[in-house]
Amino acid sequence: MTDLSTSTQAAHDGMLGAAALDAADPLAHFRNRFLGCDGPNGGPVVAYLDGNSLGRPLADTAERLAEFTAGPWGQRLIRAWDEQWMDEPVRLGDRLGEVVLGAARGQTIVADSTSVMIYKLVRAAFDAQAPTGRDEIVVDLENFPTDRFIVEGIAAERGATIRWIEPDPDTGVTPADVESVLGPRTAVVLLSHVAYRSGFIADAAAITDVVHSAGGLVVWDLCHSAGSVPVELDAWGADLAVGCTYKYLNGGPGSPALGYVRRDLQDRLLQPIWGWMGAADPFGMTDSYAPAAGIRRFITGTPPILAMQPLSAMVEVIAEAGMDAIRAKSVQLTEFAAVLSERFLVPLGVELASPSDPAERGSHITLNHPRFREVTAMLWERGVIPDFRPPRGLRVGLSPLSTSFAEVQAGIAAIRDALTELA
Repeated sequence: MTDLSTSTQAAHDGMLGAAALDAADPLAHFRNRFLGCDGPNGGPVVAYLDGNSLGRPLADTAERLAEFTAGPWGQRLIRAWDEQWMDEPVRLGDRLGEVVLGAARGQTIVADSTSVMIYKLVRAAFDAQAPTGRDEIVVDLENFPTDRFIVEGIAAERGATIRWIEPDPDTGVTPADVESVLGPRTAVVLLSHVAYRSGFIADAAAITDVVHSAGGLVVWDLCHSAGSVPVELDAWGADLAVGCTYKYLNGGPGSPALGYVRRDLQDRLLQPIWGWMGAADPFGMTDSYAPAAGIRRFITGTPPILAMQPLSAMVEVIAEAGMDAIRAKSVQLTEFAAVLSERFLVPLGVELASPSDPAERGSHITLNHPRFREVTAMLWERGVIPDFRPPRGLRVGLSPLSTSFAEVQAGIAAIRDALTELA
C-alpha cells in the first residue's frame, strides 16, 4: 500500500491523495463484488459512508437467492431440513468463528435478532450467577440504546441492580472504568467492543480479565467490530458475545444475529426463551422442554435459513481477503477521513469525536457540529450517505472491502460544501 504519510501530506495540501491510495490498494478489486460501487459521480450514490449501519449487498446476491429458491427450497422442500437446514445455524456459526471471531467450533450460532440474542445471553448469564448472591448488571451509559434498554428490562424482570459506567464519550470504556464498578455482587457485564458513537476499541482481553477477577461474566457486543476489526474471543477468554450481521458482514437488512457461548459455560447456562429448535429432540413433540446439548440449546425458534444466504456468501469473501488485510485498509480509510476532516472541516467548526490514534478506533469516525442534522439531510439528497447520531454527531462509516478512498474524499468535500452553504 501507499505510505499513509504521503497521502496525509497530500490531503493537507488539498483534496488529493485518494487516487494514489486506490491505485495501490490490494483490496480494491473486491469492490467489484458489491452492488453500487461505481464510485463518485458514477451512479446515484456518490459516497456511501454508512457501511457501519448497513453494508452494501454482494452483486450476486439476487442470483444466489434465486438459486436457493429454485434448488434446496423449490426442489427439496421440507426434505431440506433433514438434509442441511437443521445444521445451518451451527455450520455458519462455526465458519464465522473461524474466519471472523477467533472462536473454535461448537461455540457460535446464527439465529434471532441482535436484541433477542442479547436478551437471551445476558439473562442466562445473570440467572446462572444469581444463586451465589450476585445481583448486579454492569453496562455503560454510552452503549447502544438496545443494550441499555434490554439491561433495564432484565433488571426490572429479575430484581437486579444496574451499575452504570460513565466513560469519556469521545473515547470509551477502559479497564479502570470497569474495575471501579465491580464488586462481590457483580453478575454480568455487557459492553461493546467498538463504541457505536466514537468508534473506540475497548481492550477486550484486559476488561475480560478484570471482570473474571471479580467473579463476573462478560457479554461482548460485537456489532461494530465483527468483519472490520479482528476479534479473538477464545484468546480473550470471553464468556459470551453477540453481533449483528448486516453491517460489516453484509447479510442484508434484518439478517440474523450471531451468538457465542464459551464451551465450558454451555451446560451451565439455561437460556430463557425455550423453543422447539433448542430442545434435545425437536421433532419428538415431547410434553416438556429438555435443552439440546452444546451450543444448539441457545437456539429458540425456526432459524431464518433464507436470510442466512447472503451472510454465508460474505463470510467467504472475508476469508478470501483476510481479516488482517481488512483491518489494515480500515485503518487507512479512517485515518484518511480524519486527515481530510482536520484540513477541510475543523476550520468550519467541526470536532473529531473519535480517538485520534487510528489503532484505537474501529472502522468509523464521528464528527461533531451543531448543524449536522441539517447537513445529513442535505447530503442524502445529493447521494452522499453518512448517518446522524443526536445530538450533533455525523458518523463516517467505512466498510473496507466496498469503500474506496475516492468515496471518502468525495464525502468529506460534500460535508464541507454543505456546511459552507449553511454558514
